[in-house]
Amino acid sequence: MKLSDFDYELPQELIAQFPPKLRDESRLIVLDRRGEDIRETLFSNFPRFLQEGDILVVNETRVIPARIFGKRKSGGQVEVFLVRRLSDRQWVALLRPASKLSTGETVLVGESDLGITLGSRLDEGKWRVRLPDSIEENKFIETYGHVPLPPYIKREDQPHDRERYQTVYARRDGSVAAPTAGLHFTEEVLHDVKRRGVTIIPVTLHVGPGTFRPLTNEIIEENKLDPEFVIVKKENRDEIMDARRSLRRIVAVGTTTMRVLESLAMGPLANQEERIIEDQTYLTGTTDLFIGPGFKFRIVDALLTNLHLPRSSLLVLVAAFAGREKILNAYSWAISRKYRFYSYGDVMFIR
Repeated sequence: MKLSDFDYELPQELIAQFPPKLRDESRLIVLDRRGEDIRETLFSNFPRFLQEGDILVVNETRVIPARIFGKRKSGGQVEVFLVRRLSDRQWVALLRPASKLSTGETVLVGESDLGITLGSRLDEGKWRVRLPDSIEENKFIETYGHVPLPPYIKREDQPHDRERYQTVYARRDGSVAAPTAGLHFTEEVLHDVKRRGVTIIPVTLHVGPGTFRPLTNEIIEENKLDPEFVIVKKENRDEIMDARRSLRRIVAVGTTTMRVLESLAMGPLANQEERIIEDQTYLTGTTDLFIGPGFKFRIVDALLTNLHLPRSSLLVLVAAFAGREKILNAYSWAISRKYRFYSYGDVMFIR
């Protein structure tokens, strides 16, 4: 199948630039995988579409303020986009303008000129960098970092983005993009979900910058994703697998959660290890699972997901789950009804 088969025209005014006033007032499309009906409601009604015994799996990653702006000693402006933590103060980062920078150079940040030291160049435009020693690492990032809003949001980040570009259940620092299907949940909605006899289980996938990167190979199957770090409590993995064997419905909140679950169902994660964190045994590793046409879904029965960019890995995944024509028809319907698209936009439940 070709990448051009996953294209569609979207009016620019339907790309949400701000979150809705209230998280759960987003519009919700309900789409049946085996039928043709399309229903619409508000996300606050989402728990009504769940049933006792369901397993609702969420991604509890937390977005870090990964964009840090500084200057060269000569005065030129530099953006340091933190991508992945390696060890204490050591990070992989994207730099702009990278062509003018060199190994060993220092980027000065803030009025105190705190220095980020540039290390070696890595592959795909990435660099190794060291954050300043004179300030605690997390404090530096939280003080000087900016929310890494997606490139299709054409504005600078604002104070409210610190809270709204984050799920209410975010717990583990590490993402540079939000798992956006989870942005619609409120504590009240989560309480309603539990009241209906649904079990909520967290997993973690730290979302990398590749989530914004359009696919480039016209042959769908020849595209690849960057590895992303996964953390799953071992007993949670076991509970999900037991639920699958007992035919309880597994509902994934977001494409990141879908990729974690299907990766676990296929066997050990890449570089999988067992670690003791907070006196609990966790499985850690990475996944670069690309879900496209013909993929055999082993565990997920239903998917909650936002409305995605054309020609993106996220749209391809959703189309693989529900069918390309069904999804593109639903997107066309949503456009006709002025739904809001992408990260701060509306949401779809595919059951």
